[in-house]
Amino acid sequence: MKTNQQVWERYVAAWRAPTLEEKRALLIEAVSPACQYTDPSARLHGHDALIEYMLAFHRQVPGGHFVTEQFFAHHQQSAARWTMRGPGSEILGDGVSHGTYDEGGQLVQMTGFYDPPGAD
Repeated sequence: MKTNQQVWERYVAAWRAPTLEEKRALLIEAVSPACQYTDPSARLHGHDALIEYMLAFHRQVPGGHFVTEQFFAHHQQSAARWTMRGPGSEILGDGVSHGTYDEGGQLVQMTGFYDPPGAD
């Protein structure tokens, strides 16, 4: 069985994966098909919606990806502090995400917190 952090990093890898097929393979491994994803800009349900959102992110930020800077977990929950990076690994933003895991260790809920562009 994988640790919550290993599962989280597979989920993060799905954000970075360049193709739909790679994203889907990583999500199947780490995220429940019944997942709920929420951030200031979106509320999504399921792999297909999440993949479309990830692909839209790549269209807006080509080469963009996330790096987990700190990770904490207990009782099937986690908190991760992350940075959003550009193609040259320059920091473009930061935030915190909360994850909830099912009995099998897959993510069932992911909630991101960050200041959306233009939120000032």
